[in-house]
Amino acid sequence: MHQALYRKWRPQTFDEVCGQEHITSILKYETEHRKFSHAYLFCGSRGTGKTTCAKILAKAVNCESPINGSPCNCCTSCRSIDEGTATDVLEMDAASNNGVDNIRDIRDEVVYMPSSLKYRVYIVDEVHMLSGSAFNALLKTLEEPPAHVVFVLATTELHKLPSTIISRCQRFDFRRISTQVLSDRLAHISDCEKIDYDTEALRLLAKLAQGGMRDAISLLELCAGARQKITPELVNETVGSGGRDGLEQAVRAIASSNFDTIFSTVDMIVRSSKDISVFWQELISFYRDMLVIKATAMAEKYLDLTKAETERLKKTADLFSKETLLYHCRVLDDTFYMMQHSTASNRMLAEMALLKLCDVSLDTSPDALLSRISKLETTVASGTMFRTVASTELSEQTTIIDLSEKNIVTEQQETFRVSEISEPTFKVLRGWNEIAERAASGDAAALGFLKTAKALISEDGTIRLKFPNEFAKSMVDRPSMIESIRGAICLELQKSIEPNQLILEILSSNEDFSDLDEFELL
Repeated sequence: MHQALYRKWRPQTFDEVCGQEHITSILKYETEHRKFSHAYLFCGSRGTGKTTCAKILAKAVNCESPINGSPCNCCTSCRSIDEGTATDVLEMDAASNNGVDNIRDIRDEVVYMPSSLKYRVYIVDEVHMLSGSAFNALLKTLEEPPAHVVFVLATTELHKLPSTIISRCQRFDFRRISTQVLSDRLAHISDCEKIDYDTEALRLLAKLAQGGMRDAISLLELCAGARQKITPELVNETVGSGGRDGLEQAVRAIASSNFDTIFSTVDMIVRSSKDISVFWQELISFYRDMLVIKATAMAEKYLDLTKAETERLKKTADLFSKETLLYHCRVLDDTFYMMQHSTASNRMLAEMALLKLCDVSLDTSPDALLSRISKLETTVASGTMFRTVASTELSEQTTIIDLSEKNIVTEQQETFRVSEISEPTFKVLRGWNEIAERAASGDAAALGFLKTAKALISEDGTIRLKFPNEFAKSMVDRPSMIESIRGAICLELQKSIEPNQLILEILSSNEDFSDLDEFELL
């Protein structure tokens, strides 16, 4: 019968456990000098070696001839434990045996001496699943067990355990295994199993395992099932990943608002039967890496990337501001939550979110506003906006000069000159209430006076605020408030408004604005 690779290559001694030397060194010392505790608590993420170390510890305390604190795996005790025939080593899954009756059975059994081994060892996996009454039943036995009993509790969710249980155990925290250690272990297993591979493919598998040895070996076996050389392309195809190049292409499309590339990327994922949620998790991870690049000068220390990958990531991160990255991360995280809990199509959710990332004006959340402000500040600071305006004015002047030099006098020219001399046409400014709320910044009194005004805008960008009376105008006409109004208008129109372009006036008696004027927008 075929045996899964993660079971076949499960460590049998403390020295074979990878990436947990801070734990195995202590356990070896305690078993070698016969100073082990009566109760252990192993906590950490999945696949990091908790149950494996518990089984090795059960063999080590009962081994007839231990070697430097590790079991010999040759004596009768070790073989019986490996074969599962040792009645004195009991492994219990608390997820399916979480009642108080199961713990009472253990409490009644511990008084009896072991039948064949030196110590009776109870391994309780996923101990956080025990009920409150079961924990209470375990307390006294766990604190003062008989000398021939050892408890080993394992959990992935330490915060769910009562402090009374934690304080009665010797606690060990299992860390996530580094990518390099996982990659080396996969290479060793592949060499022994005669599996052909690329080193880069194994590194990719190690990264996908997220610090779990069991996940890494399971992914290796999955890819090896194709009976061909394991390459990065094969890993991406087997796991359903788009690859880092695909992620970079999608992120650059977001930066340039390239909707065709965005829709084609999602369509490719759907047509290839890949899981969109897997792609989404990778996209979130890519954004996390860009945030690290933006936030620290020592990004290489916190990124699990090659030097070439880091350089490419820096160029991509330069396309966004820190505020924009934070806003994008919030949208991606919210969308991932919806993918897990919503009945809507994941494809539709992904496309909607990506479109929102391309056009920040579609979102009115605080994070989106911060992103828009940051973009506006960057544009103003670089002078791009003013260069564009100057270039436009120069072009208009050149056109007038050319017309005068050629002495071309047409009816269209005369109309242009008349409109140039006449007063500009003003129309109602769209979204004035939202602009007023942003400019007031929580000042209820100022907001009330601002909303009484009528906002008009001309084609040349001049803004006129017409107040119903002198008092309302005087309550707003102060430098700080005028600057806030100008900034809010700039943000809404996505262009710079000069101070002399904002005019505060009093509404004359012959001016009348009806609600229908709101539909006449510039």
